[in-house]
Amino acid sequence: MKLGFLTGGLGDMPLKDKINWAYETGFEAIEVSCWPKINSRDYSACDMDVNILDETQSKELLQYLQDREMSISSLAYYDNNLDEDLRERDSRIQHLKKVIDAAHLLNVELVGTFVGRNKSLSLEDNFKLFKDIFSDILDYAQKRNIKIMIENCPMPCWSNDGLAGTISYSPELWHEMFKELPNKNFGLNFDPSHLVWLQVDYLQALKDFKDRIFHIHAKDTKLVKDKISYYSICGKQIGKLDAFDLGWVEAKIPGNGDVNWNAFFNVLKDIDYNGVVSIEHEDLEYEGSVAKLKEGIGLGKKYLDRFFPVK
Repeated sequence: MKLGFLTGGLGDMPLKDKINWAYETGFEAIEVSCWPKINSRDYSACDMDVNILDETQSKELLQYLQDREMSISSLAYYDNNLDEDLRERDSRIQHLKKVIDAAHLLNVELVGTFVGRNKSLSLEDNFKLFKDIFSDILDYAQKRNIKIMIENCPMPCWSNDGLAGTISYSPELWHEMFKELPNKNFGLNFDPSHLVWLQVDYLQALKDFKDRIFHIHAKDTKLVKDKISYYSICGKQIGKLDAFDLGWVEAKIPGNGDVNWNAFFNVLKDIDYNGVVSIEHEDLEYEGSVAKLKEGIGLGKKYLDRFFPVK
């Protein structure tokens, strides 16, 4: 296994500066954020402009990484690919295909995204739409030797009243997802933090979906349990700062939340996972400046280092 991080977590620094910091800090991989330059997603970044990336730029970047004994684990573009707005949906799918093209140029095997949800359709009809749209995406990726992986955040910011804004956040829905599209180049970017929040047994889920786990997001979640009795399992309803402000769920750097990382890594070993574990930094305690972002990611790495053999 290798330890990396999602580059969007370092804010607006140039990508080469992020690579240099990653190298100096001891990371072996980076997961490159590839959103469009103009977008409204939180925690997004355009660390690589896939609209202009060419073979010359790709070779230069790969050499830059090779000189520092680093690699790219994945290209990341997480957005709603089932949006009811047809213009938005088409724009996102076309951008996702450009990310896939960029991965092919860079010899990067993995591209991460979300499924999303059409709020105007039933769950059953959303799965029909998903099958139609993702059949094409997976076909496009397969022709370029790329695997597509889905991250399992429920994305309440894309729905109403805190409900899930994607159809791909739980084992029940993964079973349906892979039943509809059993393609071998389709899998998960597995994030245990969301499963803690949703009260899902993330260790059992690791075992049950071991053949579909392509990549790991290392993020933690702290459940403020004495507040659940006030806000309820549905979360805060009045005065929310954003859709993720449930009042009793807090995103944390690895080691500062409720994920049992020792048990988690034991299961990773049991299932012979040999990919990248990538820190996804969303801890509000370590935001506000580049120095604080670096501190948060660095502390997450320091905690996770204990699970990686010394080289």
